[in-house]
Amino acid sequence: MKLIALLIGLVIERLATQIFHWRRMRWLDRMIDFGFRQAGRVANWPAVIPVILLGFVLVLPVFAVIWFLGSTLGGFTYLLLAVVVLFFSLGPRDIGEEVDEYCRTLESGDEEQVHNAAKAIVESDVPEEPSERTSFVEAAVCVQANNRLFAVVFWFVVLGPLAAWAYRVTDLIRRRAVFSAARDGEADGSAARIRDAAEMLHGWLAWIPARLTAVGYAAAGHMDDAIAALRAPTEDHDTSTSARSENLLARVGIAALALQDRPDETPTERAIRGAEAANHLVFKLLLIWAVIIAAMTLYGFTQ
Repeated sequence: MKLIALLIGLVIERLATQIFHWRRMRWLDRMIDFGFRQAGRVANWPAVIPVILLGFVLVLPVFAVIWFLGSTLGGFTYLLLAVVVLFFSLGPRDIGEEVDEYCRTLESGDEEQVHNAAKAIVESDVPEEPSERTSFVEAAVCVQANNRLFAVVFWFVVLGPLAAWAYRVTDLIRRRAVFSAARDGEADGSAARIRDAAEMLHGWLAWIPARLTAVGYAAAGHMDDAIAALRAPTEDHDTSTSARSENLLARVGIAALALQDRPDETPTERAIRGAEAANHLVFKLLLIWAVIIAAMTLYGFTQ
């Protein structure tokens, strides 16, 4: 059942580009902001507690729907609900669509559009220098693929659609907390405390999928370089769990690409080749995961 729901959900995710805007769920921002305001009133609590409670509130309605309707119509309703929940758990934006848009803007030569398209992939500011921006985008594709796709698939397969939605909820809270902290400009205020707690909670849930994805990059790309990057000692022990996972994904993903500069290649051609290669690496890994999940289903490891 999970395999069927997963395959249907991924096919819809690839084809239904016209309804991707539904997954942004801006209407939840007011509820999340209300939760943040309530969290600010209990400053003596560890910030992670109100963040977890807020996540529980957002997950509860989906749990109730699955609980009351999932067993009707001989399990068909559960399949339908699983597909819908998976679709809204992925994203919120499709990384492949964003890479295609980035490549189109590079071909157009509009520097402002290129910068905006790169910023949409990286989800933060990007350098103005073309070669640095290219490196940022390639690394971001490898990182965002885990956040938007592979981590959701992992929790869906392991614990079902409710777990996939719970992961997405932590991401929605994290994104809103980062926005609120930047908007309020309170370096040491309640907004910063909530942001750090939200990033920590999301980092916990992304930890296992990030490492599986990094290993997958090695299998789908240039294995020798990727394994060397996977084993390489780092100096990021003082950073957050989320930052360590992102650094790992970026480091291993770039190594798995193993791209070499070509003397006859323009910066634009290099940027397009790198973005397309990173997107192709993600697609190859998705196929590998699909085969593994199908084999697990066949031998009864998952349902």
